[in-house]
Amino acid sequence: MAVEIASCTRAELVVRAPATPNRNLHGTAFAGSLFSLCALTCWGAVWLSLEQRGLAGAIVLADGRIRFRRAVRDELLCRCRPDLAAIDQALAALAATGRASLSLTCTIDQDGKHAVTFDGEYVAHSREAPNPRA
Repeated sequence: MAVEIASCTRAELVVRAPATPNRNLHGTAFAGSLFSLCALTCWGAVWLSLEQRGLAGAIVLADGRIRFRRAVRDELLCRCRPDLAAIDQALAALAATGRASLSLTCTIDQDGKHAVTFDGEYVAHSREAPNPRA
């Protein structure tokens, strides 16, 4: 997929992948590449949120929903702008209980309009939290 970070701030993570290795037979972005890029971008936003707060944890995607609104022909540029107040609240739960649930959204635009919207539910488990299945 040739994924790389395009930019990263506290308020936004932008991840890119070139069009060529992610094309389908129609010359547009492969749906699997779009889903994977979105899931990874939101996962990265959770990881960065933990890192920025000096926390560590195992992060899993619990649920992901994607809407394909228009074909993507150009470079895949995925943006995640987390709700920082919601992240703070969720990560307070991580510190208190060892588990946090986070909802994130990211988008991929084409011609200045949302072509893809992804909503992901992520769960972070503290590495110090006991494993309930052990």
